[in-house]
Amino acid sequence: MPMLKIFVGTMYGGALDVAEQVKPLFEQAGYEVAIFDQPTLEDLTGSTTDLALFCVSTTGSGDYPGNFVPFVRAIDEQSPSLSGLRYGLIALGDSSYGDTFCGAGRSLDELLAGQGALRLGERLEVDAMETFMADDEALPWAEEWIETQQLKVA
Repeated sequence: MPMLKIFVGTMYGGALDVAEQVKPLFEQAGYEVAIFDQPTLEDLTGSTTDLALFCVSTTGSGDYPGNFVPFVRAIDEQSPSLSGLRYGLIALGDSSYGDTFCGAGRSLDELLAGQGALRLGERLEVDAMETFMADDEALPWAEEWIETQQLKVA
């Protein structure tokens, strides 16, 4: 059974809630799913990751949440080859912050691409100014992502 790893960067639990809500969709599609809410580089590279999903909220002025900083720093400093990694990205933000809206998700996307990872489909950007519950947008996106990227294995 292929492995989907969901990496969560969250401040108040919103991104973790999204991860937990989309998990059953991937299990139904035939994946074993693991959620990492204190992710390390070892979680990503230490064992097979057939598919990754990043659920990341943005804090402050486009910053990563505290639980996600060591993970991102390790990728940046160690520059692991991620050429075999296929991933999706759900970025949570607040458009009232202007230019830094979904800044953490956008930065992560650039960082992963710079290490050779391949994003499948478009990044979902959820705006807290428009959507009270992020999973209201994340669930339909995940269903469509599984379908359009032909990720179903079961």
